[in-house]
Amino acid sequence: MKDAKKLIREMVAGEPYEYYPVGRYIVVAPGVCAGRPTFKYTRIDVRHALGLLAAGHTAESVARDYRIPLKAVQEALNLAAKAIDRQSKELTRRAGSSWTKN
Repeated sequence: MKDAKKLIREMVAGEPYEYYPVGRYIVVAPGVCAGRPTFKYTRIDVRHALGLLAAGHTAESVARDYRIPLKAVQEALNLAAKAIDRQSKELTRRAGSSWTKN
């Protein structure tokens, strides 16, 4: 099992900013967006950005419109894909014995 990421504490514009890094651009900051993942130094919910992409917006337009790096949007897509992979592997592992019996 991977070690839990440590809480990072920084000063940003003279204010304390605490977060758990999820990736280079995505963090979970206690007290920001109810603890949902956001793009670092913003209150932009990653789920919102993914929803825009699902609705047909391009990664470039999301990055431009929200003034975040394109690599941040790409990281959100990559992390979402990894989460789906982990979930499907877990479901397959759980169901493995019942699938082989059929």
